[in-house]
Amino acid sequence: MTKFVPPGGASIDEEGVWCQVLEPGSKARRSALFLDRDGVVVDEVHYLRRAQDVRLVAGAANVIAQANRCDLAVVLVTNQAGIGRGILGWPEFARVQERIIAELAAAGATFDAVYACPHHAEGQPPYNHPDHPARKPNPGMLLRAVEALVLDAETSWIVGDRASDLEAGRAAGLAGGLHVLTGYGERSAERKAALALADGRFRAVGGASIADVPAQVSLVA
Repeated sequence: MTKFVPPGGASIDEEGVWCQVLEPGSKARRSALFLDRDGVVVDEVHYLRRAQDVRLVAGAANVIAQANRCDLAVVLVTNQAGIGRGILGWPEFARVQERIIAELAAAGATFDAVYACPHHAEGQPPYNHPDHPARKPNPGMLLRAVEALVLDAETSWIVGDRASDLEAGRAAGLAGGLHVLTGYGERSAERKAALALADGRFRAVGGASIADVPAQVSLVA
């Protein structure tokens, strides 16, 4: 069997986390827009493993392109339990990512980096971890990006369809998070739990979809 080799700019680190820097970091600290993938950037497909099933959420490309123009780092941070469970592998993940990146590029939009965590409490070895520090709601993927891209966490935001996305943002020291109603966000319990994360330091706001970033997130006002 041929060993899988990640595409250019990508690697799977010693903890089994996909780390891909597509745009080099700036010497000056800058703000970032962290994005969950499934249900935020692309339509939710249960264990998305075929490139032909990729559908960008309406407005996603425009928001990412606007963030690019504002010199914000755009970082995708995605839990990938399907890999941990053996439902798909890194080659399938890579092909899906290639399609997403190509469709965004056609609209003048790009990610600065992509991080994916396959670990899950019910995963198969070596991904059977009860609470891996990179799996959201833990902040490991975000902290990797902060270090690799020299980001200012305190002025950065995250967009997610689950409360766990915003919880990861709060744990990483971000300024705030936007919870959207696409994907799993349509579940009322997710919106309620996400907004309950707001405190004196972390802002938690709600919107219909990623298209509401310009109206809700001060970074891209």
